[in-house]
Amino acid sequence: MKPTERFSDRVESYVKFRPSYPTELIELLAAEAGNADRKICADIGSGTGILTELLLSRFNKVFAVEPNTKMRSYAEKSLAQYPNFVSITADAENTTLATDSVDLITVAQAFHWFDRPKFLLECRRILKPIGYVALIWNKRITDTPFLEIYESLLKTYATDYNEINHQKVTVEQIAEFFAGGYRKVVFPNSQLFDLPGVYGRLDSSSFAPKQDKPEFDIMRSELKKAFDEFSDAGMISFNYETELYLGKP
Repeated sequence: MKPTERFSDRVESYVKFRPSYPTELIELLAAEAGNADRKICADIGSGTGILTELLLSRFNKVFAVEPNTKMRSYAEKSLAQYPNFVSITADAENTTLATDSVDLITVAQAFHWFDRPKFLLECRRILKPIGYVALIWNKRITDTPFLEIYESLLKTYATDYNEINHQKVTVEQIAEFFAGGYRKVVFPNSQLFDLPGVYGRLDSSSFAPKQDKPEFDIMRSELKKAFDEFSDAGMISFNYETELYLGKP
């Protein structure tokens, strides 16, 4: 399956159950973009607009660049009330944006899907001379017994979880991308779920087994056992480290 098509049948779960991003992250990005009257951001691989919506409150214009039709269409409907929202049908490697036109490029949960050399050239083309790129990931951490079990079940039963994990970007690749230097900032982040929410969070992932697969019921059964054992007042926490890599490509 093409990376741009992986979430086409999971849009509803993605919208409901994927984590958002800390306010402190958005404030930092806005500050780094400067105090210009017309700060412009390009959110590349913007998906359903989770990060885009947060950026709209701090930037004069946000270009949401997304090739997946279903994800982009959801963002267009849910963010239509924002006059500074502009939806772009394009790939990360060919955004169609003007040269030297944006102060900040953001990429949330998507950089590992891109053709990095081509995306690097595109960033250099569309960024203003003083512009920055922000690579962002909500990385789930296994700091509780429940989350350790969740991770183990993914490795055992999720369709291509291990393969996708191997595609994650290395520190060396990030350093190579940011030839002009970068810094890393980490923010704590979390979600609270009841049991249906846990199932929904699972289903929001492209590697989660679909309903017609035997692994679908197996994972739910095992997750319920773990939830019953470790939940507190009918809720369980999913914990993340929101990683920001901010620099000059």
